[in-house]
Amino acid sequence: MLLMPSLAPLPDLFDPPASTLAPAWAEAVEHARIQGEDEGECARIPSETPTSGTLRHPEHIHPALWRATQMAGATARCVSTGHPQLNAELPGGGWPLGNLIELLSPQAGVGEMRLLRPALAGIERTRPIALVQPPHTPNHVCAAGWRMDVQQWLWVAPADDRDALWAAEKILKNGSCGALLLWQTRIRPESLRRLHLAAQGSDTLFLMLRPVQTADRASPAPLRLVLTPAAGGLDIHILKRRGPVSTGDLHLALDAPAPVFSPFLPYAPLDRPTPLPVAAGRVASAVAA
Repeated sequence: MLLMPSLAPLPDLFDPPASTLAPAWAEAVEHARIQGEDEGECARIPSETPTSGTLRHPEHIHPALWRATQMAGATARCVSTGHPQLNAELPGGGWPLGNLIELLSPQAGVGEMRLLRPALAGIERTRPIALVQPPHTPNHVCAAGWRMDVQQWLWVAPADDRDALWAAEKILKNGSCGALLLWQTRIRPESLRRLHLAAQGSDTLFLMLRPVQTADRASPAPLRLVLTPAAGGLDIHILKRRGPVSTGDLHLALDAPAPVFSPFLPYAPLDRPTPLPVAAGRVASAVAA
């Protein structure tokens, strides 16, 4: 007895011409019918055939499906990056909430905070912005220069990477933070999957900042960007996205940061007046007074 498995009308990666689709499908159905009669039992034949519209729009079958030549639709709410050029290259037109987003750079301080500034400034003031294991001490003067509430920043300085991952997972599961920035240089694939799963249960903007040397390693993150410092801004290469492969780099012009408003300065420079010259052997009048 030979039973033909049921054929679901799933889309193919390529859209065959309509002239060749119908004859091929009809031939398969007739072949299954003949085999079923020879075996004394009717084979199961699909009740409907795939249409060209279904093949061109697989998102009608499930929102998580898309064609490799088209940009995927947003499966989660997105927030604008604040940069129209970058929005046009991202599914949903911005940073996806409730997902792991990776920013890969050769070193810290290439402009990643200026890139994220518009999105962070748009987060509700009642929701904290968590900074877990940043490479340097956050500078509150920078937050004031960005017109952000200093009390909104939540600085978490764990003792090691294990505590950092534990803190990040708890922040995501709690869901009270509007954004979570996590700096990691070494992280196991199972830890990435665990954090991505925790992020999917929240509406937090979750960004992980990693070295560019990890670009060739597997990651569950649906969005991965490689940031390279360039004159006047950043060159961004979209390493991974739910859509067609990115073949070129995107240059974003960013405002040059003032020395005082760097987000990770250990101190702010102060202007000191030049002291008045004092004649040898005489006490300065200001000191004598």
